[in-house]
Amino acid sequence: MNLIEYVQEKQLKKDITPFNVGDTVKVHVIIKEGDKERIQIFRGDVIAKKGGGAGETFIVRKISFGIGVERIFPLHSKMIRKIEVIRRGKVKRAKLYYLRNLKGKATRLKEAR
Repeated sequence: MNLIEYVQEKQLKKDITPFNVGDTVKVHVIIKEGDKERIQIFRGDVIAKKGGGAGETFIVRKISFGIGVERIFPLHSKMIRKIEVIRRGKVKRAKLYYLRNLKGKATRLKEAR
């Protein structure tokens, strides 16, 4: 094991709840405002996962006041307190970018049983 792999292995989180593309999740993010910290929850559907190791990221999409909002989260970031899986989605694709063009009830995903 070389030095880069050793440093990346120390940065990996061990207590991550497993989730997949299509799942509805709540991401608890630490927000810093001045010298204060608070936790803000970002709830939405996971539309993509990318990368591996310490650089793994995932994209969560939600509709806020009729406008689609997407946010990219590094999976092993210290700014993420925890990830809760609300419901498991049944999808046939690895990337759900087609949801960007849909509106209303068409954006709902089937629930895995």
